[in-house]
Amino acid sequence: MVNFRVFPFVPALIALAIPLMIPTPARACGGTFCDAGPAVPMPVDQTGENILFHIGDNSVEAHIQIQIDPETPAEQFAWVIPVTALPTFSVGSQPLFAAMMAGTAPRYFQSFTADVCGPVDGFDFGDEGGDDGGSGLTGGEGGDDGGTDVPEVVFQDTVGAFEIAVLDGGTVEGVMTWLGDNGYQQDPNAEPILAHYLDNEFLFVALKLAVEAGVDEVHPIVIRYEGVEPCVPIRLTQIAAVEDMDIGVFFLGDARVVPTNYRHVLVNPLKIDWFSNAANYKEVVTLAVDSPEADGNAFVTEYAGTSDVIDLSQVYDPSWSSAFYAGLVDSPVGAIERLQADGLFFCDLDFNFVCLSLHPLLGPLLAEYIPVPAGVSFNEFYDCLSCYAEDIDLVAWDAAAFAAKLEQRIFAPGLNASLLVAANPYLTRMYTTISPSEMNTDPMFRSNSTLPEVPAVHIANQRILCDGSRLVTLPDGREVFFPAGDPLVWPDFQDEMPFAEEVDQETAAQDAPLVNLVNNTEEINRLLDEHNKVRGYDKHSVPGCGACSTTDTPLGGVGFGLASLALFGFVRRRRS
Repeated sequence: MVNFRVFPFVPALIALAIPLMIPTPARACGGTFCDAGPAVPMPVDQTGENILFHIGDNSVEAHIQIQIDPETPAEQFAWVIPVTALPTFSVGSQPLFAAMMAGTAPRYFQSFTADVCGPVDGFDFGDEGGDDGGSGLTGGEGGDDGGTDVPEVVFQDTVGAFEIAVLDGGTVEGVMTWLGDNGYQQDPNAEPILAHYLDNEFLFVALKLAVEAGVDEVHPIVIRYEGVEPCVPIRLTQIAAVEDMDIGVFFLGDARVVPTNYRHVLVNPLKIDWFSNAANYKEVVTLAVDSPEADGNAFVTEYAGTSDVIDLSQVYDPSWSSAFYAGLVDSPVGAIERLQADGLFFCDLDFNFVCLSLHPLLGPLLAEYIPVPAGVSFNEFYDCLSCYAEDIDLVAWDAAAFAAKLEQRIFAPGLNASLLVAANPYLTRMYTTISPSEMNTDPMFRSNSTLPEVPAVHIANQRILCDGSRLVTLPDGREVFFPAGDPLVWPDFQDEMPFAEEVDQETAAQDAPLVNLVNNTEEINRLLDEHNKVRGYDKHSVPGCGACSTTDTPLGGVGFGLASLALFGFVRRRRS
């Protein structure tokens, strides 16, 4: 049997580190409102949310990744977030989200083996390329909004690039009036939702970019508040959401986390297109969480396990210090070299002909405090500040302010993120898609220490038989047969093949087991056997081999790509 083993191609992975530091473009309008004036329709849609929670003994810490279209004018960005108690705020770490998402993204690959039955010249391994798949409270809509009492502003400050105000009390009309007076678009559709939160004594966090900030300065925001159950406030999100909006939730703690008022779904792996490395992943999840009994209000667990899958090397470096930059009082010459040493900037005109920021918030700071002079290219200027010492804008340079913003937006968030990960050994990642019509309940969660880990990497084996037929064995042991000569296209299976293998009921009980509302395992296995038998395969008798040779003559190197990781495959022969 020939065994195809996959090894990482290290330079390709290093090349991927730079794009991972760039925020994923997404069109978002925060919780609900955009500053576009009362007569202008909402100009941007929200297409996704990523939130990281840490559940403490008496508090919840939520890291909210704010994503907006970079083409959206900064003055149009605003967010409204309902919270259960007056929170504290700080700047979050975008590189933490990048590292966390990269380390836990569900990945579907194949390994390859081949029965050796004679000459192997001209082997056709098919097309193994493809795209990598991915990456509360209920009640009526009532509420008395007949008055015009304005809410009390119980907190107001600037945090990083955002102006933040926290509103307490008032009436629906009063809240809408305050939002309108302070540059937030008013949408009448939000009124019954605001009433729901007011009835339940929620506060509102109103958040928008500061006057001088641009959309390239958008960063995660960290909200800490009293409580023990994290909640994703999607009821307000429906005002600006698109159909099948992505929601990703992450939890750092001591154990796996599950939803308490949403269902939990296990996806049928046969519905994943293993030949394209799960290019249809979102479609499968969407249909699984929309299946009977899940009814559009359910999550899948994409990863549950150790938090050391988060690579913190790009999140924080203990050598970072703002003191050096504060000392460059007279000129920024020397700042770029130190940023390179800190791993925050890269410049190499000899080989790569490029200079670029390795942290998404560094570029705006350089543009503000060390702008490129007219007539000089970006790369040439930052490659050698001393060469253009006479052209540096010393009016723009403010060493103390530059150092302070580095500390506030990059160094302190990186340190806090690394300490948070180090103190919490377990990470859970859950995902769903949800449409505005389904956003009627805010999902809530709690820890459950009795549940097993869930891997992010799934590897199926494709065995090439001597007659040219293929047998794909999934990680759960199920086998899918492909007769010789048939196109290597992942089957749709029968129409009745379900997208969800299991649907588990919601439960708020401490460490309660997951209880099936639906279990389709027997039906899936029956339909799979039926599918294979029609194609001439009986799992008790593997066709196509007979007497197989066991020669160890090497087949040679065969390269192929897997998903977006640009991995190299190396082929060697072993005995069957």
